[in-house]
Amino acid sequence: MKNVQWDVECVIYDCDGVLFDSLDANSRLYNYIATSIGRAGLTYDELRYCHTHTVYESINHLFRHDGVLEKKALELLKTVDLKDFIVYLKMEPNLLETLAALKKRGIKRAISTNRTTSMGGIMDRFDLRPHFDMVVTALDVKHPKPHPESVKTILETLQVDREKTLYVGDSDVDRDTATSSGVKFIAYKNREIALDGFIDDHLALLDFLLPGEHSQE
Repeated sequence: MKNVQWDVECVIYDCDGVLFDSLDANSRLYNYIATSIGRAGLTYDELRYCHTHTVYESINHLFRHDGVLEKKALELLKTVDLKDFIVYLKMEPNLLETLAALKKRGIKRAISTNRTTSMGGIMDRFDLRPHFDMVVTALDVKHPKPHPESVKTILETLQVDREKTLYVGDSDVDRDTATSSGVKFIAYKNREIALDGFIDDHLALLDFLLPGEHSQE
């Protein structure tokens, strides 16, 4: 069955699990923090939580029953060089080709992520800055995802119509962010949360776009 096609002005991407396979990197980071201060390693459910929330929300979640350990974890975090964990990120296939195709069509590209200080290092290591018009992290807003503030900031700054904006994400947090923001949601590699569409390869996103609407050729 052919996908529904839309006139699109902007595509907003989540970072973890969408731009990158980052589960290994996040597992290494949070297990390092947990075990370094005497806690057991993360359970599967804890890792899934940390994978989609800010680092401060994650530490609060992991140590919610022990304020002393939570304080130690936050102190330890200050000494962690996040670049040591960025090296374990794996870029998703066909991402750069898709971003280039969107740019050629004149479609804005943005990132809305609950990452904080590590995002700049990621953009630099993978040379992503030329591929995106805007990046909004949890440090740039008062309310992180799934609150709509990050998407609203992108829409207003890039001056694009929410009805012509797609959000690509892989988690409940992303789906709820799109819903609260009033933009269409495309699920990536997670069919269970699909609302307006599902893709398991970045290039498949192009099938949802009307051909040549904003071409800059």
